[in-house]
Amino acid sequence: MNNNLYFSGIFPPIVTPFRKEEVAYDYLIENVEKLNKSGIRGMVILGSNGENVFLSEQEKIEVVQKVIQHAAKDKLIIVGSGCESARETICLTNKLAELGAHAALLVTPFYYNNKMNEEALIKYYSLVADQAKIPILLYNVPKFTGINMSTETLVQLSHHHNIIGIKDSSGNVNQLGQFLNRVESNFNILVGTAGALFGALTLGCSGGILALANIAPEQCVEIYQLVKSGNYEKAREFQLRMIPVNHATTATFGISGLKYAMDLLGYKGGETRLPLLPLKQEEKEKIKKILVDADLKIVSTL
Repeated sequence: MNNNLYFSGIFPPIVTPFRKEEVAYDYLIENVEKLNKSGIRGMVILGSNGENVFLSEQEKIEVVQKVIQHAAKDKLIIVGSGCESARETICLTNKLAELGAHAALLVTPFYYNNKMNEEALIKYYSLVADQAKIPILLYNVPKFTGINMSTETLVQLSHHHNIIGIKDSSGNVNQLGQFLNRVESNFNILVGTAGALFGALTLGCSGGILALANIAPEQCVEIYQLVKSGNYEKAREFQLRMIPVNHATTATFGISGLKYAMDLLGYKGGETRLPLLPLKQEEKEKIKKILVDADLKIVSTL
């Protein structure tokens, strides 16, 4: 395995802000420049929270270009370049590699999910990793794909020299433990849901790719640092305070809720792109209350 990159720390999967259905690049740049100062290790571009499935290839390229231009030089840049076919994934991954991305995050192909068995996933990822110009991180997100990567599949793929880790968004800490038990210590296992961050870090995960880090990056970084320093009680307090916020901006209200929370907290969430709908007024009020209860400072009166 390529162990030149170690993905320890917190990575927000940044949103793609829209304004009247067009990418709001000024908002995007403002968010990146603010996140640069928050203590995060890097950023994930074109992830699920980036509404990557709604973007054209040219928009994906332009979004990545803007983020790389404005990200601090010490930030690791991960790009979500997974497509449904191996051919398209290889093509997009290498185009984004040429722009300066450090690694690619590849979601499991899912359209034909009843055929995405262990053999198919191993063949797909191995072929892509063979031809990719940057290291590969696997992306396991069953709630969107209907596929939960097995431990056996992960273990086999972890031996590939160009597959260096996984983002697991199953929310299953037991599964993370199974992964950690079976892979080499330099294989990057990143938790993909902030609700499981404390538990995942105490088990030995190297970090997290967390939607919550778009609105509370300092708090996510604090949990990470407290666990690493052995201050579990304080880390636990932070974790418990952030759970309602994370649940509201992911499971309950989704990307529309996340973007609205960003707007309230001094970032630029912008609009979602159809078919995702904006929040209703009563939903906005619920999010405001959750943020206030978590001691997050609202700076906008939207």
